[in-house]
Amino acid sequence: MSTGGGTPPGRRPGRAARRRARRRAPPLPQRDGLDPVRWVVPPGTAEDAALDALRARFPALDDPEATPLHERFARGEVVDPEGRSWDAGDAVGPEDELWFHRELRDEDVPAAELSILHRDEHLLVLDKPHDMATMPRGAHVLASALVRLRRATGIETLVPLHRLDRRTAGVLAFGIRPEDRPAYQQLFAHGEAAKEYEARVRPDPEAGIPTRPGERATLRDRLGKRHGHLRALVLPGEPNAETHLEVAEVEADGTALLRLRPLTGRTHQLRLQLSSRGAAILGEDLYPEPVDATPIPLQLLARSLAFTDPVTGQERRFLSARELGIPRRGAAAPRTLSP
Repeated sequence: MSTGGGTPPGRRPGRAARRRARRRAPPLPQRDGLDPVRWVVPPGTAEDAALDALRARFPALDDPEATPLHERFARGEVVDPEGRSWDAGDAVGPEDELWFHRELRDEDVPAAELSILHRDEHLLVLDKPHDMATMPRGAHVLASALVRLRRATGIETLVPLHRLDRRTAGVLAFGIRPEDRPAYQQLFAHGEAAKEYEARVRPDPEAGIPTRPGERATLRDRLGKRHGHLRALVLPGEPNAETHLEVAEVEADGTALLRLRPLTGRTHQLRLQLSSRGAAILGEDLYPEPVDATPIPLQLLARSLAFTDPVTGQERRFLSARELGIPRRGAAAPRTLSP
């Protein structure tokens, strides 16, 4: 096993990894823990003034509450890959690059504990709480795990090596050194990291999963997601999602604690596979609808993550210290479909 950075012997980096390796450093520094936006004018696009082209691609830049775009050009805030300022009237066409910082709306960033399970020169592993997005997106930018960690640690090169849904808690690994990143990302892309989750469910009487302690099953489905839609779907065809399931405990009211070992990583895989079999995870509000009258945190926890480190050769295993359970009465809970 290699003891240096990069891709392990015998494995050719994927296309995305090769593109990242060729890409030069951004011409603008991070701001508030966020990387600058990079827009490459698509092939076949007619030449246009830089301001008009940017406005057409990113209509939000013309929001009345945002700094007027012509002012941002005048201040030199829109640059090319070399860091040279674009003028608003400069002609831009296919393959031209425009870099700029996004302007952030006011965002509620509640205080949250950043429980770090492990940190060395290669890896940082977070025990993520419920309702914290992995990556900055939509209404969750400064409150995302990535931005919080970059600001708290000062590690500008920090990137997530895999993702957890915002509503899922547990073990989440980040890479620190850019030269290590392709090796770790290939590890996850090839399914060589062993993940174990825990979920609390209250199965329907006719649920298509085992319901007695110690019973096991393998869930196989074809899952897909339409562009622009939040929900994934169970589709006909060859399975592309596989999960090993074991019933760990069953409470008096029929609530079961499941151990889940996904062998694939499809969008919302565990949530959809269980819901489609009549065993929606407690707190579920997306597949297909809430199963509790009172919203609660989604009862899904990434309990452990284990792999052979492709950079150091070490055997790695990280365990979440969090526990599933219903919060105290009156406590607010997040919703997937909230704005």
